[in-house]
Amino acid sequence: MLKHGILGLINNGDKTGYEIMTVFRDSLNHFWTAQTSQIYRELQTMEKAGWISQTHVVQAGKPDKNVFSITPAGHEELLRWLRQDHIPAGYRNPFLLKTFFMGELPVQENIEFFKAFQHAAVFADEGKQASANADMYQQALSHPEKALYWKLTIEFGRMYEKMQREWCKYCIGELEKLQHMTETGNYHDSPAIAKQEEIQ
Repeated sequence: MLKHGILGLINNGDKTGYEIMTVFRDSLNHFWTAQTSQIYRELQTMEKAGWISQTHVVQAGKPDKNVFSITPAGHEELLRWLRQDHIPAGYRNPFLLKTFFMGELPVQENIEFFKAFQHAAVFADEGKQASANADMYQQALSHPEKALYWKLTIEFGRMYEKMQREWCKYCIGELEKLQHMTETGNYHDSPAIAKQEEIQ
């Protein structure tokens, strides 16, 4: 799917590799990370597929540059992908997979883990810079109304991070209760634990 994201950026206007990286960092990187090497590798793949073309531009007093443009075949592929109604089934989240097995670690260590994760954020400034970037790029679009969809993804990110912070707060609260019960010796007096022990 990375190639389609890059294709969409080029569809918004011809760009050099550096410009693609810059726009990617200011937009897609909020929810889809990629290394520079991955992006250039995808550019090569898309050029071979005929989705984009590359033009060598000679510049006076400055290094020459290569500019990427979308082709009619590339635009057709972008529309095909956008209209594709199949979204991959299943849900993979390495963080939740790890959480499922964290009972192997000391409770205090897990509490510290969730406290650290609670403050980790893609939108460190609550999305203000991301919104400013969207406004800036809106001026460069031939169809400025397309920037609205950029803002929709930013809002999703902000709301998702708020949910993560609330979930971490909940996890910390539950772990602190478990820690207190263990330290006071009341852990085995818990009705849920007693019922589980009866089953075993």
